Amino acid sequence: MIIQPKIRGFICTTAHPVGCAAHVAEQIEYIRSQDPITGGPQKVLVIGASTGYGLASRITAAFGCGAATMGVFFEKPSEEPRTATPGWYNSAAFTSQAKRVGLYSRSFNGDAFSDQMRQDVCQAIKEDWGDLDCVIYSLASPRRVDPKTGTIYKSVIKPRGSSYKNKTIDFENTQVAPILLEAASDQDIAETVKVMGGEDWQLWIEALSAENLLAPKAVTVAYSYIGPEVTRPVYRNGTLGAAKDHLEATAQRLDQIMRKRQGRALVSVNKALVTQSSSAIPFIPLYFVILMKVMKQKGLNEYCIHQMYRLFAERLYNGRPLSKIPVDDRGRVRIDDWEMRSDVQEEVRHLWEQVDSGNLPKIADIQGYNDDFLKLFGFGFNGVDYEADVPIEVPIAGLF
Repeated sequence: MIIQPKIRGFICTTAHPVGCAAHVAEQIEYIRSQDPITGGPQKVLVIGASTGYGLASRITAAFGCGAATMGVFFEKPSEEPRTATPGWYNSAAFTSQAKRVGLYSRSFNGDAFSDQMRQDVCQAIKEDWGDLDCVIYSLASPRRVDPKTGTIYKSVIKPRGSSYKNKTIDFENTQVAPILLEAASDQDIAETVKVMGGEDWQLWIEALSAENLLAPKAVTVAYSYIGPEVTRPVYRNGTLGAAKDHLEATAQRLDQIMRKRQGRALVSVNKALVTQSSSAIPFIPLYFVILMKVMKQKGLNEYCIHQMYRLFAERLYNGRPLSKIPVDDRGRVRIDDWEMRSDVQEEVRHLWEQVDSGNLPKIADIQGYNDDFLKLFGFGFNGVDYEADVPIEVPIAGLF
């Protein structure tokens, strides 16, 4: 099949298997080009391993630390005439590259929120590893089925307290447009916390602990975001922020448990980036195209793989005791430090106040955003022939 990008709203409905493989190879090459990670983990479980920060974490662990990895994700294989999801092709490419250099890799495709998935993964760890020393939690989902009750919860993106009006970007027309978001109800907030808070992360750690699968000095990390004042009403002070607050409170509880094993449970606050999930958040894409412009001009721009290398090499595993991992006053690891630098945010605020449809191409990096967005789906890579007929059915080695 000759595969071209088909954009619908904030998603692309096609993915290119060769392009996705090129994206994975590019990230692996970056990790290989960096200094080795001192004292890195050797047996790593990544929950939400197929795209974005989760995929970058798995690549960093495997190719930066030499770790054996298990990945959990929920992706769709190809079904004529539809291509597979990009996460499927990413995972196929990762496992192929890992096998090529003799790295253990096993993957689980299904509902990561389910008790059955936890049981299957725990059994695999027992059989293949005995225990593990790192758990990365990087799930981003719009819905969750409670494994105890069967209730379906759905997350929403809304402000809390009152409605909020600001400006956003319409990428179809490359225009800056006003947007009004209605205030969240109590149920909206509660359901978003159920989906994106820390409850499921805690269930995973409790399941692994109950089976005695967490090695001494094991580390678990979940990912969060804070962001600037301009996005605060809809993000950190909105329904998503309520979920992140719950996630961070969960980290503090889990950290007390992990410390008894000389380990740690932490939240890493990461940089704003183009991902499939962030593209759906109002205001964030407009903020991001301005941020990208500023950070590129200052030589500070990073992508998922750069962030994860810094997290592993400079924060979690650089030879210092786990008790000395640098955190902020709320116990969070901060690798959004370059994004939140005062000079960066001051310039972003100044440009946000000015931006409109007329000056958008000058003020913001629209082309960079579009390029990065398409790369999520395997499009726009040098050396890939996008006019070639390619098979869309690609197996994932070691898939359960």
